[in-house]
Amino acid sequence: MYNVLNRQVMWRSSLLRGTTCLLQVVAPRFLPQRHFSSPVLRLLTQRLLHRPAVASCGLRFRGADYFLAHSGVRAYKKDAKSNVEFPVSPITVTDIKAYLRSKDIPFHDGYSCLHTPSIFMDTATRKDRFSLFIDKTTGQFLCKDTLVGGSWEDLQDCLEVMQKEEQDFLSPHVLLGYHESVEEQEETERELKEVQRIWSSSVPLSDVPEDEAQLIKTMFQITKISNATLKRFGVRLFKPTKSLVFPWFGGPNASLKGVKLISAQSTDTEKVIYNEATVPKCNSYYNLFGLPLVGRMDSEVVLTGHELDTLAVSQATGLPSVALPRGVSCLPPILLPYLEQFKRVTLWLGGDMRSWEASKIFSRKLGLRRCSLVRPGEYRPCPVEALSQGKNLSHIIKASIPAAHKSIVSFKQLREDVYGELVNTEQVAGVKWARFPQLNKILKGHRKGELTVFTGPTGSGKTTFISEVALDLCMQGVNTLWGSFEINNVRLAKIMLTQFAMQRLEENLEQYDYWADKFEELPLYFMTFHGQQNIKTVLDTMQHAVYLYDINHVIIDNLQFMMGQENLSVDKFAVQDHIIGAFRKFATNTSCHVTLIIHPRKEEDDRELQTASIFGSAKASQEADNVLILQEKKLVTCPGRRSLQVTKNRFDGDVGIFPLDFIKSSLTFSSPVKGKHKLRKVTPKPENEEGEWNEEVEGKEVTVKKEEVKKEKAEKAAKTTKTPRSVKNPATGNGTMQKQ
Repeated sequence: MYNVLNRQVMWRSSLLRGTTCLLQVVAPRFLPQRHFSSPVLRLLTQRLLHRPAVASCGLRFRGADYFLAHSGVRAYKKDAKSNVEFPVSPITVTDIKAYLRSKDIPFHDGYSCLHTPSIFMDTATRKDRFSLFIDKTTGQFLCKDTLVGGSWEDLQDCLEVMQKEEQDFLSPHVLLGYHESVEEQEETERELKEVQRIWSSSVPLSDVPEDEAQLIKTMFQITKISNATLKRFGVRLFKPTKSLVFPWFGGPNASLKGVKLISAQSTDTEKVIYNEATVPKCNSYYNLFGLPLVGRMDSEVVLTGHELDTLAVSQATGLPSVALPRGVSCLPPILLPYLEQFKRVTLWLGGDMRSWEASKIFSRKLGLRRCSLVRPGEYRPCPVEALSQGKNLSHIIKASIPAAHKSIVSFKQLREDVYGELVNTEQVAGVKWARFPQLNKILKGHRKGELTVFTGPTGSGKTTFISEVALDLCMQGVNTLWGSFEINNVRLAKIMLTQFAMQRLEENLEQYDYWADKFEELPLYFMTFHGQQNIKTVLDTMQHAVYLYDINHVIIDNLQFMMGQENLSVDKFAVQDHIIGAFRKFATNTSCHVTLIIHPRKEEDDRELQTASIFGSAKASQEADNVLILQEKKLVTCPGRRSLQVTKNRFDGDVGIFPLDFIKSSLTFSSPVKGKHKLRKVTPKPENEEGEWNEEVEGKEVTVKKEEVKKEKAEKAAKTTKTPRSVKNPATGNGTMQKQ
């Protein structure tokens, strides 16, 4: 009976997204099996089986949701990203506290979590320990003693069963350890074997001959890191690839759960580029390197973005230090319970502007009032560089600034920020596009916290173009969330995969798995919305994604699909203004770039679009930091000519237009620019002192231009009389810069 019920739960959990049972971090076979009595199991099983399915809204993320084709057909992955549902009514910390009080469960209010006694340990063992942590934002829980975790609904189910059966605790093993498929179980076993193979094949650096060890340290630029520090942190050398091996110890028995291999590559500028590889894969690697060396009574920690930085901080200061598993790209909420014990958290994630931006974002998750940030600068590089340069790391940490600040500041407080932007102009400009160098010349880069409005004629390829723009950034590590309300996610993923592979995969099916595996590694997520949606639901989902996956770029395609759900009695322009204002506020508050696609007003086919062509353009153009227009000149005999025009750029004011060549075989616009195509910068219209368009000034300029044209025509006529061959008109010849 027990096995039948458990198979029912496992089958039901694979069918209902968002209703998975309790999840365990460690492999189940290392734990002893203890079972519930039949009535307890029956009640918990029935609650899980009959729980209402969550509405179809939420996120998609990389997971292991597979299905097998029938016999004789090769096994396919269902899709690269399985569903994580987001509740229509998000849980709030007030709701969580009210529920815990109704169940007479004591709790402590922590920085990012609520602390309660663990319900997965008997009363004699847990005593007065508050080892179960509930995330204030999502309601997800984790018991640090048993490593049992799950959703808020799972915790409610367990508490209800305990109350009905009058139990003091629940076994942590009854609904754990079931893989969704045989493939996933085999993959987990392969990864564990690979971890053991790498670890057993690597050697401690203290066992390496002195001259070879010194050569390795020089290669990694860690000559100041002592052998004692490397040994204390368990760092080893994997000789076949000359990589340093950083272990992940975790679980009740502190067993080896994974490894990270880091190799060093020197450059012409004497800088070292570190290449990383993790086993298991990055999306399952949750190692806070250095955590096993932190004592229970330690109240201060230095959070770094790299394992080598943690070694440097620990050796130079003696302070507890841990490294984030994914550097500055993400702080997974599952790690927050392990950082709750610290009253002071110093974030020293690196020495560039990207690490500085990440520090400010991560401090919101950790709790602003306990966080301080090390501001990057010439005298404050990353910790391992500071150690090699002989700087005092303790003084740098003591000089860190608090993350929380007052609403009013003086220039004295902004002075270092201003200087930092002047020194790091390239990094401040944002992430550069690899496929669109012309866009870099105008916008300078993709920056966090901005709102971009994008428009273009119907059928001109807006979605196809913006998907490649987003893919370009995603391939460079920009965590991206797609909200496609116009076309479904399968079609969108197919377009992006074609752009990623730069070829039609339907004509090369044998290469599909190769490109799909690479595409699956991108930090790319999809909302499961389709058709008209309520703006509040969309914003809640975006907020959820930013918290869980540290999303840096959100694309909304398109605005009109959110207007149909609003009150029909309200003016549609007022509704649009409200929605645009909400996205503007979201981008500013979360430091997340939002790209908003808006359909234009109906214009004549022979007219180019302009900023005023955007539907309800007043609010959209005012709130936007960037306005991009996909222009299309329709032709009868061949496909229309497309170009991208930037009509607003709040960063530095540059605007312009450049041609786009669409390649149908790869669905890309990023073909090399021919010699005859040149970037055409657009000079803004003249303004008077009040900032309004000055017709008088423009009229004078037009008169001057007409006289210049007449003069050029006269000169051309004179040359033609002397020389009978044709001469290219310099005023309209290709490849020249033109100003409007």
